Amino acid sequence: MLVLTAAGSLPDAALARAEAAGGRLLRRLAPDAAELGGEVESAAAALAGLAVDANILPAAGRRKRLLVADMDSTIIGVECIDEIAAEAGVGAQVAAITERAMQGALDFEAALRERVALLAGLPEAALDRVCATRVRLNPGARRLVQTMNALGAVTALVSGGFTWFTERVAAEAGFGVHRANTLIIENGRLTGAVAAPILGRAAKRETLEALAAEAGLSPRDAVAVGDGANDAEMLRAAGLGVAFRAKPTLRSVADAVIDHADLTAVLSLQGIAEEERRG
Repeated sequence: MLVLTAAGSLPDAALARAEAAGGRLLRRLAPDAAELGGEVESAAAALAGLAVDANILPAAGRRKRLLVADMDSTIIGVECIDEIAAEAGVGAQVAAITERAMQGALDFEAALRERVALLAGLPEAALDRVCATRVRLNPGARRLVQTMNALGAVTALVSGGFTWFTERVAAEAGFGVHRANTLIIENGRLTGAVAAPILGRAAKRETLEALAAEAGLSPRDAVAVGDGANDAEMLRAAGLGVAFRAKPTLRSVADAVIDHADLTAVLSLQGIAEEERRG
């Protein structure tokens, strides 16, 4: 099965090129998505260079009953810790550490502690400002979550960021569960510390597995979505691991890669058509 997704709408010219290479249109899932059978590898190769995501997936068992999504640069368009750091005047230092951690060049837990230490003394009100002015859901996020909810799936926001933000983002998008790290705040100011244990690479996978077990599911019943190196174990454990606008280290372990379409592409990858979608 070849699933094509694009931003806004899937061009007829892209479909024509795929069909000329041996693909066979099975159905239009939405204006921006379609499923093809036939010579799927040749059809996918024929689309190289176009602004179209072409993912080959098994035809069976695509629909999942658990959605686990990363927050920063996945469900929202920013890295919250970088935005907090900008408020604290240490933006460049923290952003450099964040980038190296997301590329997998630094241990996530050590990198998180190092970055949070640089925020010591920042007023809690700065978090309010960041949330109000810089944190926005990525296109398709709310529709993805609300559709999965409507279809009876468990939806969870699992982040190496902070509960201060996941609580608010989960409520806005409609996630049923959220898990993240806790900033320690005393007398209205960040102390520069984060509560143990750190929710990082392994903890994300463990959270997916625990949520699946609680729901009477297998990890293979889950779709996981992320963008950075600390999402790798979570994506490997899931039945469908999706790399969204992702770093190379994550793309290499994902079952599907989304570079062009919005987050509703995660619905298309599962074969969930327009008429089933909510939000």
